[in-house]
Amino acid sequence: MRSDVMKKGVERAPHRSLFKAMGYTDVELQKPIIGICNSWNELIPGHIHLNKIAEAVKEGIRIVGGCPMEFSTIGICDGIAMGHSGMKYSLPSRELIADSVEVMASAYPFDGLVCITNCDKIIPGMLMAMLRLNIPSIMISGGPMLAGYLDGKPIDLITVFEGVAKKENIEELENSACPGCGSCAGMFTANTMNCLTEGLGLALPGNGTIPAVSSKRIRLAKETGMKIMELIERDIKPRDIATNPAFLNAISLDMALGGSTNTVLHLPAIAKEGEISLDLKAFDEISRKTPNLCKISPASNQHIEDLDKAGGIPAVLKELCKNALIDESCLTVSGKTIGENIKEAKNLNPDVIREIDNPYSKEGGIAILYGNIAPKGCVVKQSAVLPEMLVHSGPARVFDSEEDAQKEILDGKIKKGDCLVIRYEGAKGGPGMREMLGPTSSLSGMGLDKYCALITDGRFSGGSKGAAIGHILPEAQDGGPIAIVKEGDIIKIDIPNRRLDVEISDNEIKNRLKEWKKPDYKIKEGYLYRYITSNL
Repeated sequence: MRSDVMKKGVERAPHRSLFKAMGYTDVELQKPIIGICNSWNELIPGHIHLNKIAEAVKEGIRIVGGCPMEFSTIGICDGIAMGHSGMKYSLPSRELIADSVEVMASAYPFDGLVCITNCDKIIPGMLMAMLRLNIPSIMISGGPMLAGYLDGKPIDLITVFEGVAKKENIEELENSACPGCGSCAGMFTANTMNCLTEGLGLALPGNGTIPAVSSKRIRLAKETGMKIMELIERDIKPRDIATNPAFLNAISLDMALGGSTNTVLHLPAIAKEGEISLDLKAFDEISRKTPNLCKISPASNQHIEDLDKAGGIPAVLKELCKNALIDESCLTVSGKTIGENIKEAKNLNPDVIREIDNPYSKEGGIAILYGNIAPKGCVVKQSAVLPEMLVHSGPARVFDSEEDAQKEILDGKIKKGDCLVIRYEGAKGGPGMREMLGPTSSLSGMGLDKYCALITDGRFSGGSKGAAIGHILPEAQDGGPIAIVKEGDIIKIDIPNRRLDVEISDNEIKNRLKEWKKPDYKIKEGYLYRYITSNL
């Protein structure tokens, strides 16, 4: 074991002495040492209770003879960072989280690692570290928030964002939408990633859907603590579990759930740490053959608690297995295969989890588009697009920042049929590729999601709905064609045929690109500047 280096020999006396300074005993130091990476803080509603999850994990470890040692890492609430400069730091924080976990688990003699997470970039950051380190590891989330209620109807954070545009019931919405701890109640990025971690095999069944306030969540945390000891004993590591077939399983699950478009950023980054290549084509190929079985908020008024009651991720996986869309032989942290995990699973509510022969649509929740605006691709959550907007043409309304677009929307200056183009919001141009829940929610709240599209080299929240097409590559800062779209140009969207184009000639595009001048970076110091210049 890795911790043996500290247990043996007089030369390790100084190290043991330092641990004893913290109150550890000889008995504890002779046991397997488990690092507990806890992203608890007092700034994220999804993480405010993770101290309780950590205590339960540690109890589980102690029950079966291990010695837990807890450390922390940073975390950002995307909802609180949304709509201002703070969002520039959200995606870049993923790399800091991965690096910090690597540093701690490399500097200390951990035999195993438990990562306690819940919200958007913390989940993929920790998963990246788990694959990079490749020591026995397991993840446990804090679980989803319950839906709020107003006038007897379920609501969530997205309802508040939409209410800003409607300018009604704001105080009531504000006080009711987020009733307690947990990751926001819909199939947004956090819950999507927690569900996919379960499907990937790096978390126990129930990780994605058991509510944060349920005692089952505490029991799952104790079971997680016990299970890490079994993984150490059997020498099962993340790369034994998160294989190429396992990632394809996760993508299939993503398509069935109608998950966040941010998975297109996160899953390839996690896979890369395990020396596995995932490209955009894999997402689209799997989407074309995987039916969309769930419509959870923002696509409907159903929430993660409803998915949990219906049978959770095991029930969704079992439906997919009926059409051989899941590789059941993939190993999981339970010590069993996916097939063994879901053997007793049941779909308890076909209104929440559609049966495989009665899907919402024959294709999955995400589509990858290409065209002269996006030569290297872009992504849309097609399960959250209204049918009348799957094919659309309209004049471009061009903005060089999210703030400019949001002001125009709230001032009532966007007309039916318009295609909003928001550029210089990519990873370099933003920088940080901000999510744009404000503009998409404002369009929805004003009823314009039936008539207007929004395309950007930035990205969208998992809570975004409508014809919101993001991640356009190359981004404007790199001279991508989105940089030369002009006000009034006709944008043509054809999601079924996977196309996104501006209706101008190739020669006109070339001429405009010749005249284009690369702007200065918006930020030239600090971490974001290092992120732009060294990580991309």
